[in-house]
Amino acid sequence: MTTTSTLETPGAGLYYEVRGAGPLVVLVGAPMNAQSFAPLADLLAADHTVLTTDPRGIGRSPLEDPTADSTPEQRAGDLARLIRNLDAGPAIVLGSSGGAVSTLALAQHHPELVRTAIAHEPPLEELLDDRDRQRELADDLVATYLGGDVLGAWRKFFVQANIQLPDEMIEVMFGGERDPQVVADERFWFEHELRPSVRWQPDLDALTSGPVHIVVGIGEESADQLCDWTSRALAKGLSIDPTFFPGGHIGFVDDPDAFAARLRTVLSGC
Repeated sequence: MTTTSTLETPGAGLYYEVRGAGPLVVLVGAPMNAQSFAPLADLLAADHTVLTTDPRGIGRSPLEDPTADSTPEQRAGDLARLIRNLDAGPAIVLGSSGGAVSTLALAQHHPELVRTAIAHEPPLEELLDDRDRQRELADDLVATYLGGDVLGAWRKFFVQANIQLPDEMIEVMFGGERDPQVVADERFWFEHELRPSVRWQPDLDALTSGPVHIVVGIGEESADQLCDWTSRALAKGLSIDPTFFPGGHIGFVDDPDAFAARLRTVLSGC
């Protein structure tokens, strides 16, 4: 059974879902919402309490000020409030993409609430040697989107991410008539969430010396993509080896059964 609720926090109402019973697992996206993690959450709920949420400004978690940026520190504070609200921590937290950045910020600023933090493909571009070029590319694709060229912005995004997609697939995914909420979430991400997330700089010393067990996850099919590079840079900075998960950047969506099996194996060794 899934229960749903909304937690009022400074500046936002946070929609969240809870499944199952047992040790707490939190599944975190940004901009991915609770719905994106539902298949994986259903599998893990067999023996865990599983918390999923729409991050602030996305989906069912509206902001008091819709023009406000969404920073990793804010999202970490939101996750801390949700965990405390459930009174079920310390938690295992799996974050993917921007959600992995949120997870690292949570481990850094609220370590007492986290037992294991799994950062799956965090796009931490500031850890790369060519960070100046990455900033320019991010600024350009955001400007392209805000200038009204949605398809052009997504083309630039996938070029920067080094993900090869046929142009006709991009047109099918991001062109034509689209759900208004999806479009609103997309715009919020481009305008208010993307750059604060990719430019966040973790305190590597604090994460290394802190009490939280950190796992850096990479998709087995993500070789030579931007998030492969950033994840390897993070693992190197933390002096740990990366852990590989089935699929690519969204392997938990494409094959939740395989992803859940690998995640259970990882957790058994923590």
